[in-house]
Amino acid sequence: MMENGTQQTTGSGKKLLPGSVIGVLGGGQLGRMIALDGIRMGYSFVTLDPTPNSPLGQMAEQITAGYDDVEAARQLAESADVITYEFENVDAGVAKLLEEQSYVPQGSKLLYTTQHRLREKAAIEAAGVPVAPYREITSLTDLQSAATELGLPCVLKTATGGYDGKGQAVLRSEDELESAYRELAASGTELVLEKFVKFACEISVIAARTPSGIVKSFPPAENVHVNNILHLSVVPARVQSDVQRRACQLAERVAEGLGAVGLLAVEMFVTEDGELYVNELAPRPHNSGHYTMEACSTSQFEQHVRAICNLPLGDTTLLSPVVMVNVLGQHLEEVVQRFGNEDTLAESLGVVPKLHLYGKSEAKLNRKMGHINLLCGDVDAALEWVEKMNIWRQD
Repeated sequence: MMENGTQQTTGSGKKLLPGSVIGVLGGGQLGRMIALDGIRMGYSFVTLDPTPNSPLGQMAEQITAGYDDVEAARQLAESADVITYEFENVDAGVAKLLEEQSYVPQGSKLLYTTQHRLREKAAIEAAGVPVAPYREITSLTDLQSAATELGLPCVLKTATGGYDGKGQAVLRSEDELESAYRELAASGTELVLEKFVKFACEISVIAARTPSGIVKSFPPAENVHVNNILHLSVVPARVQSDVQRRACQLAERVAEGLGAVGLLAVEMFVTEDGELYVNELAPRPHNSGHYTMEACSTSQFEQHVRAICNLPLGDTTLLSPVVMVNVLGQHLEEVVQRFGNEDTLAESLGVVPKLHLYGKSEAKLNRKMGHINLLCGDVDAALEWVEKMNIWRQD
């Protein structure tokens, strides 16, 4: 697919220069934003996604088929010089086939690991990074004994699937164990029980690693969830500087330990005494890294392109304090209407709102339709803007 001179082979691995074609498993908003930066850099894109006119498909060639469609995967392999994925719930078998027939620097092993919470936790521990105490659950008896051992409250989760609070239950009393087990075991997947970490806040670090082993991380984001969905990210995170430094070190250690290529989002709990526990991983760009689009020298999406193409990684310096707030389906109409008017509140607070919409066809309740990056001199001013706009009210 590459024009002459767009590929270099060096001692540190294959390097794909602008002019190459990047194939993306998944055509959602993350793929769209990867392509927005990648097209600017001179790359072309093709995506495999089952939804016609997907957010990425609106600006790239799209193969409309299921993620388990082997023939469609072969077509993607033939169309692209390098293949990446924009979310981890793609078929690992298809990813393995692509790895055999094309160039998939992220590989299928990392996908296989991060698709399964038990495998993921074991891999994090193997990298020498702490996770909250947990137990594998295969029966109600297992759950009862593990809950006694770990103590209540605790969190029961499916080992596969689940996002934005789905596939999990917080257990606060013994009376809740049986019903939660029956409900989650019906999914047919293994279950994991996690000790409930009493945390002061949640943070995440986006780390990037190239095939040649160069690693860089972005400044930690402090994440606030509402109804188990990320509501906003605050950067700089409101934690001590040594906690921020250790969080970056842990994220980079995980990326190195897992041999990640591209981006790895590492979500962590911060306890009152400053201890850090890794909660989950995502081997791709992440919602909590959207703030980088205007607030950092390099966005997470450009960094992902650089990493999978084995280019030098970009500078990750934070240029401005920022708050990222998600726009869900129920917020969309009011956000769009307000962006058509002069924002005197933002002017008075010294806040600069930057709107990003994803091109999704239907605004549904709690569906992520876009986000706003609020550049500011002080994050308290941006948080005040969110509150006073009264768009994200809890009815």
